[in-house]
Amino acid sequence: MEFVTQSERDQIEAKLAALVANRPVISQRIAEARALGDLKENGDYHAAREQQGMEEAEIRRLQDRLKNVSVIDEKLAKAVEGVVMLGSTVKLKDVERGDEDLYRLVGEASGQDTGDIFEVTLNSPLGEALFKAAVGSTVRVTTPRGVKQFAIIEIV
Repeated sequence: MEFVTQSERDQIEAKLAALVANRPVISQRIAEARALGDLKENGDYHAAREQQGMEEAEIRRLQDRLKNVSVIDEKLAKAVEGVVMLGSTVKLKDVERGDEDLYRLVGEASGQDTGDIFEVTLNSPLGEALFKAAVGSTVRVTTPRGVKQFAIIEIV
């Protein structure tokens, strides 16, 4: 079971709808390339078939994900005072370096990091450490470069 916010579910559904809507376009490209003749040396045909295969695989992946997601109410992130929940934006301080940054706990990364707020997925090591942690506590995260500690300064 994967937890996502409603806005994240909407993004997944929009991506799926766009891929499904693109099916006729790719089919048309394949038909046009096939009409050109010899398929062995037809680069347009092979490129269109490859794109079709990748998009169909992505459609199946997104459909499977949607079957297994559970939507968490984004208001819940603010309802539990002082506890990091899905959808929460938290200010963390790297205990070793002293740097402070903002992180948002999400179900799926949108890829839209602004540089001001970094997205952390719930199933990442940092996400797992942050989920249900309280303001004022310090979380330990095992990274490829060793164990890092972050102090939870506040929920923004």
